[in-house]
Amino acid sequence: MSDGARRMQRVGPDADGLIAVVTLKGRSSLTMAVQTRALVSVQWLADAVRNKLVGPKLRILDTSWYLPSTKRDTRDEFAQKHIPGASFLDIDECSDSTSPYDHMLPTPSNFSQYVGDLGIGNDTHVVVYDTSDFGAYSAPRVWWMFRAFGHGLVSVLDGGMKNWVAEGHPVTSEYSKPERQEFRATLNASWVKSFEDVMENIRTKEVQVVDTRISGRFNGTEPEPREDILPGHFPGAINIPFTSLRDDSGKLLGPEVLTKIFKDAGVDLQRPLWVTCGSGVTACHVVLAAHQLGYPGVCVYDGSWVEWFQRASPEHIISEGKVKKE
Repeated sequence: MSDGARRMQRVGPDADGLIAVVTLKGRSSLTMAVQTRALVSVQWLADAVRNKLVGPKLRILDTSWYLPSTKRDTRDEFAQKHIPGASFLDIDECSDSTSPYDHMLPTPSNFSQYVGDLGIGNDTHVVVYDTSDFGAYSAPRVWWMFRAFGHGLVSVLDGGMKNWVAEGHPVTSEYSKPERQEFRATLNASWVKSFEDVMENIRTKEVQVVDTRISGRFNGTEPEPREDILPGHFPGAINIPFTSLRDDSGKLLGPEVLTKIFKDAGVDLQRPLWVTCGSGVTACHVVLAAHQLGYPGVCVYDGSWVEWFQRASPEHIISEGKVKKE
């Protein structure tokens, strides 16, 4: 192919999620993500959908997940309404089925099989979103999962389905199963922290740990949504509710405001940082926010509070409310 036949262009008007498009004899085909930003705008994705670029090189995933207490059937909601070209990723299915804890990371082979069935290969740019009124709830978890399994070509739709609809873009109930692609995952195990890691850190106090649950659950004054789990936190944890990282429209706050939130909480992003929440989902909002500020190595305690409460002794549970008994 001659230099004259090859050119670069943006799919959308903004700089996020730049895509390389090869043009040959007037025909364009999506070939690779030149630069993958952690966030892509609704307008960028709308342009990609309109230009029929969704396919083996660009996949959209509805990753909606909610606590069982909400009684929402996200797979059924997807069947009724989703962004055109999207597929559905079920966090509970794409998890370690042998673990007693909620949606723990699957094995690399299981993750490879699951996302390959969704038409995703190692050169596929993946855009994730969910249908939360917050603008994002579970999508950052799936963004982190892909990155933890070595796939950097992944972005969160900033503002999610909430903003997609608000800006007047189309939705559909039509679904065509993508053709399977080969995906090979390699887990970055250093990004995933265990109960034992956190227990050791309570002793050494070497790493900052942020808990993203709402303040009432963190302090022990509001109930946990899961039966038999009392609220509270472990020693040394710092509370930054995930909802504080988004503006009223549901988009991630800008760098200046995010920087102030971390600073006001006493978090130094130049030092090691781990995150936790109820079950490892909303913790990933802090991973995303830190990534946007240039700190991509934040680690997740995958078992989070559900595991901690069940395994820790009462002395390692801090609560202003009802306490765990021996």
